[in-house]
Amino acid sequence: MASLFNFARDARTFRPKKYAGPNSAQIKQRIDATLGNGDLYEAIPVPEGIELNEWLAVNTTDFYNSTMLLYSTLVEFCTNETCPVMSAGPKYEYRWADGVKFKKPIEVSAPAYTALLMEWIEQLLDNERVFPVGAGEPFPPDFVDTVKKIFRRLFRVYAHIYHSHFNQVCELGEEAHLNSLFKHFIFFSNHFDLIVPQEIAPLQELVDKILK
Repeated sequence: MASLFNFARDARTFRPKKYAGPNSAQIKQRIDATLGNGDLYEAIPVPEGIELNEWLAVNTTDFYNSTMLLYSTLVEFCTNETCPVMSAGPKYEYRWADGVKFKKPIEVSAPAYTALLMEWIEQLLDNERVFPVGAGEPFPPDFVDTVKKIFRRLFRVYAHIYHSHFNQVCELGEEAHLNSLFKHFIFFSNHFDLIVPQEIAPLQELVDKILK
């Protein structure tokens, strides 16, 4: 439960994770090269010779890193006092459950939710039974389902940022960066069907503009 109370410190000292799969360096190089060219569409499909699950693993790690690095710049604005409930506007509230420590959904503040999300994702990324790193080691049968759950919860962080902290994002001069990250996130999620339509509802108008 320490994460609930120490998140501001944890967020400011966030260090990106690395996925060390057998082809991860090659995959990461391709992602960086295509994104560097400004072509988001080219950065989405699975490259020839790369397994789908490993492609998802490297990209999931990258999206986790970029989302949390962005959020870490907003922790002085996103506090237990300013955001006592994890939400995306007045119609959408998100409760936390992980099936282990929190078997039943509980209401938590936005920073607490994000702290718990960080802890949960990092435990998955560090678990080689979920994200295998050895050559020839198989991914678990439910790997894509795990990725979908990660993406669904990362989407909620974006939804909270857009609904509750967009003014601060603009004040920090991060608007273009946020929009670029989210656009890439949505393109990727849509291409691989990682987020169900009803989960998109809090940002439906923005997502529709991105995908049209």
